[in-house]
Amino acid sequence: MASGAAKSTAFILLLLNLFLYGVVIIIASWAVNHGIERSRETASVLSIPARIFPIYFPMGNMATGFFIIFSLIAGVVGFTTSIIALNNVIQWNLPNLQAAASSSLASWALTLLAMGLACKEIDIGWTESNLRTLETLLIILGGTQLFCTVAIHAGVEDVVARERRCRVAF
Repeated sequence: MASGAAKSTAFILLLLNLFLYGVVIIIASWAVNHGIERSRETASVLSIPARIFPIYFPMGNMATGFFIIFSLIAGVVGFTTSIIALNNVIQWNLPNLQAAASSSLASWALTLLAMGLACKEIDIGWTESNLRTLETLLIILGGTQLFCTVAIHAGVEDVVARERRCRVAF
């Protein structure tokens, strides 16, 4: 992959991921707020173990609490990683690309964890439309973050090959 193609691909995917992670943060934050406001009244009728469980959400199913918390974590880490990686990709030198590659890989791992919980929630059953939107976004983000990570790693390989050619020429 040519250096310009890897740079433009990574830049476009980082912008897309920045927007999608922002939407994930908004929906997951709403869900956490909604759960905090309504959990006291809903959890008061539950039996003792479920009543004292700190991750109870009055919407969705029993996987919803874990799904929302990990979605929020993946969203915040992915949003921050995308902002920092945009700066690193613009500079396009080896240390910055290696930092962007490692943070992109960590963000992809957290996104896969949240995506797995989304798949589990889909498997269990009924959820509200906002949660279905969050599930869909995380599944899409799992793929786009993978492509972004691959593009950044391809950029690292291009920069390393270019630096080797420069050393051989001198």
